[in-house]
Amino acid sequence: VQPVESGGGLVQAGGSLRVSCRISGIITSEFNSRIMGWYRQAPGKQRELVATITRLSATNYADSVKGRFTISRDNANKRLHLQMNSLKPEDTAVYYCNSDTQDLSWGQGTQVTVSS
Repeated sequence: VQPVESGGGLVQAGGSLRVSCRISGIITSEFNSRIMGWYRQAPGKQRELVATITRLSATNYADSVKGRFTISRDNANKRLHLQMNSLKPEDTAVYYCNSDTQDLSWGQGTQVTVSS
């Protein structure tokens, strides 16, 4: 099972980015059975959970991103998205997707860099 993240880049503070994740190697029902999440890891820091979403699109967010980030999922195509608005320099990190129990392999992530 291999998540493939994409969509990162360099953006100025206050800008927006949308990162996406495609899960290969599992069937749709296996994807749908999982609560999925976006994680991030900044240089020198531990990986942290940013947002989660259930099969029926109930969402939860870390306080640091609440009101700025929106997580969504496409169950039919086994994709996960994270719309990030009002980005801050402290959002700079490599962003990864995985289940809430982290039972999938970790992908390479996608780098998001926010300049001040």
